[in-house]
Amino acid sequence: MLPTSLLPHLAGALTVLATLFASSACTAPDPRPHVIGYMPTWKGLPSTVDAADLSKLTHINISFLNPDASGAFSSDDGPLCMGGATASDIHYLVERAHEAGVKVLVSLGGGVIPSCSGDWEALLQPEPHQHLVDHLLQFAADYDLDGIDVDLEGVLLTAIDRAGNYTPFIHSLSAGLKPSGKLLTCATASYEGGMIPIDSIPCFDFVNIMSYDAIGPSWGEAGTEHSTYEQAEAHIDTWQRRGLSRDKLVLGVPFYGYGFGGDYRANYSYGELLETFGPAATEGDLIGSTGADSGYITYNGPETLRRKTRLALEHGSGVMIWEMSQDAPAPDNLLKVIHDEIAAATR
Repeated sequence: MLPTSLLPHLAGALTVLATLFASSACTAPDPRPHVIGYMPTWKGLPSTVDAADLSKLTHINISFLNPDASGAFSSDDGPLCMGGATASDIHYLVERAHEAGVKVLVSLGGGVIPSCSGDWEALLQPEPHQHLVDHLLQFAADYDLDGIDVDLEGVLLTAIDRAGNYTPFIHSLSAGLKPSGKLLTCATASYEGGMIPIDSIPCFDFVNIMSYDAIGPSWGEAGTEHSTYEQAEAHIDTWQRRGLSRDKLVLGVPFYGYGFGGDYRANYSYGELLETFGPAATEGDLIGSTGADSGYITYNGPETLRRKTRLALEHGSGVMIWEMSQDAPAPDNLLKVIHDEIAAATR
């Protein structure tokens, strides 16, 4: 007979196991390689979805949703903290996507938490976190969403995890989503202090590896590139060693670049690069030359996107894109490059 003091721990362990079983039992695998495109609310959801070739996507992640101070996510007037998106914007995107057979998730958090957001650390403490989960499940139901993507990053993620509150939140969210067949995914970096904890991995249907931003406007080593092929290889290796299975591994790729020195701006979409510098200049991954005192723009051109797509299919289940509004118009868009490479690899 077990000591009475161990019974609460045993009950907790059984709850976790039940959640993980539900996760595997209720999720129907999608045989297609994943092509996941984030669509930011502050860029205008209707215009972004109208410009995208939805036939080349499998999932859209609407970014980003945050709670108010009480843990609520919406009111009768629409989302409470979602970068200006309205209820009609979300309904329009979901309707268009579902007509094209594309699943839609809402992404939580983001790299910079907006001022309208409540305190995630406080709201994910054991007592209030189920309240927040209940509001999230209601939001997904109200907007006919296919799941939730958790994009809590960096120091916020680390603080929540160190308090012991990240994985319990994910377990609760998984338990609420899986009975209705909805997805639970996440985005993660690949450096210490920016990675989701290993014990949360079984609850996710797939994990989007943010393999970019090694350098940016205010961080990184001068003269380096922000998203090399070698970096993608290293990040995949990191997550394989952490136990992420091939069917859950999704490689993130950038549709943007960073400029340093000279007359270059700090940020460029791929569409802006193509329009400003022309197709010949944007075939590679650099405009200018690297070096601590050199002027250059670092991004991913079509050939690197082809190679990364092949890498993602070899070691994972697809590609994630940050983000769709930054692509060039057809027929010179990077989404077509990814789609054509997948088509060639899966013939």
